[in-house]
Amino acid sequence: MKQYCLNLPATEQGEVLSYKYSNQETAVYELTVGLTGLLKASQNLIKEEQPENEEYCQVMKELADTGEQHYRELTDRTPGFLDYFYEATPVSEIALMNIGSRPSHRKKSDRSKTSVRAIGWVFGWAQSRHTMPAWYGIGTALSKWADNRPERLEKLQEMYAKWPFFRALLSNSQMALFKAEMQIAQTYVSLCLEQDKARNVYGMIRDEHTCTVRNVLSIANLPYLMAETPQLAVSLARRNPYLDPLNQIQLMLLQRFRDESASDDERDIWLDPLLRSINAIAAGMRNTG
Repeated sequence: MKQYCLNLPATEQGEVLSYKYSNQETAVYELTVGLTGLLKASQNLIKEEQPENEEYCQVMKELADTGEQHYRELTDRTPGFLDYFYEATPVSEIALMNIGSRPSHRKKSDRSKTSVRAIGWVFGWAQSRHTMPAWYGIGTALSKWADNRPERLEKLQEMYAKWPFFRALLSNSQMALFKAEMQIAQTYVSLCLEQDKARNVYGMIRDEHTCTVRNVLSIANLPYLMAETPQLAVSLARRNPYLDPLNQIQLMLLQRFRDESASDDERDIWLDPLLRSINAIAAGMRNTG
């Protein structure tokens, strides 16, 4: 009998290693999940692969185009957006932490969207409870395509039921939407220097969050986010009583650390607890970049 050895290249974020592999039972589960995914994805090696549904692919292309344009409207064409990102998230302070294999920016002096790395981009938004990169544009894309036409809503519901790719997309967005907390995110607006522009940016993010939740629940026929995975929903909800106060502590620390009227010695007092708050929120969110 022939024996086969699978050599699986795998990449894990350093901060999740202890969660996933610190004991045998958890490690076996995680490796089993990975192997299962590999075997399912490799079925085409032993049997003919089924062609993709062309209609579904065309709908997805239209959704992607609309969603990208809406995302770029916020990130590229909204006055004050980049200032909002740097001021209403701790992304600059994240760069002071001794973590990661790469700096948060490609060029330290360049505060453009193209300079900030993906890790810093996602990490910053997660810390301030926006989680915006994971879902912004999806709600508008779904709403515009459905166009209040029942037959189009039914088509999206059919895609959710029959197309694993579309189902995974909306399922993943549900988790990010669940982890977002718009009331907490709003408190970070107080860190911004130009309040009018900041409130406008926050309003766009809040409205898209509401739109995305509404449309995802309608298409998935769910009463609330994560209803298909109630145990996970309970686990996530249990973190909020700990995360919410941590965000308020972080907000206070950011205000004191960024206070330009304070001396360097005074500001340094707040740096260590600020970095600890970043670590604590990342542990609770189980999200970095």
